Amino acid sequence: MRFLVTGGAGFLGAVLSNRLAAEGHQVRVIDDLSAGDPARLSGQVLFSRGSVLDRPRLWTLLQDVDCVYHLAARVLVSESVLYPREYNEVNVGGTVALMEAMRDAGVRRVVFTSSGAVYGEQAEQPVREDHTPNPQSPYAVSKLAAEYYVRTIGALWGIETVALRIFNAYGPGQTLPPSHPPAVPRFLQQALRGGSLVVFGGGAQTRDFVYIDDVVQALTAAATASDVDRRVINVGSGQETSINDLVQLVAGTVGQEVEVLHSPAQGGGVSRLCADITLAHRLLGYEPRVDLREGLRRTLKKDPRFAHGAIAA
Repeated sequence: MRFLVTGGAGFLGAVLSNRLAAEGHQVRVIDDLSAGDPARLSGQVLFSRGSVLDRPRLWTLLQDVDCVYHLAARVLVSESVLYPREYNEVNVGGTVALMEAMRDAGVRRVVFTSSGAVYGEQAEQPVREDHTPNPQSPYAVSKLAAEYYVRTIGALWGIETVALRIFNAYGPGQTLPPSHPPAVPRFLQQALRGGSLVVFGGGAQTRDFVYIDDVVQALTAAATASDVDRRVINVGSGQETSINDLVQLVAGTVGQEVEVLHSPAQGGGVSRLCADITLAHRLLGYEPRVDLREGLRRTLKKDPRFAHGAIAA
């Protein structure tokens, strides 16, 4: 098949693009490199630097494409609180521009990467796709709005659409921004340096950490699965882990004691979040294969930033 991956030089996009190319597909990538790095891509992937707001560039790249993976987005929750207009412009406006370009180029399917963040605080766990979204940041609002645009425009113009709500993905190569980096690489880095692990809030809050290879498994299945048009599907591990438990798993993975500092002045986000992955299993044949303990070991072993870290037996 012929694919276009927007945001394809990012953490998740590069692994997906390389996997598709390794399987013999033709893969084109567009990325503005605000968070991506073309060095992550294999030589089989055709890379183009550009924005999803640039419709002429999109029209060129979409010629003869069978399916689009739309991953391009701004993704930092804390940043979205400060710059909601920019998040709306890229995450929502970029999605609409892409859908317009797909219509004009005659592309028949798009797989959109949404986020488990759209659920916000929920009384019932694990969360199912029919739970009412409760977004609690501009980032989450932008992802939910983009879901609606993708589904509505797809229905109007005859484009097959599927949105995957991805939970806390992690793995080798995950970006470590200077402000509010993701928990897994931040904890690994702090532990390997012998520093204190800073936990926001009390640490009892839970998340669903899903290894990147499992996410890519769901993404690749979504390109050809039947009965997924207009669907929203959770992609997580289905396992609920507290931040305090994550700290202990990280300590065990690096093989040393760690000091934990709690920062109650800074909230830890929603109290609980875990994915019900029943629908993903039924529609995509999705089966998470890497549990958190093994995923941490693989991240430590494969990420060059952690190459000198010890791995506990």
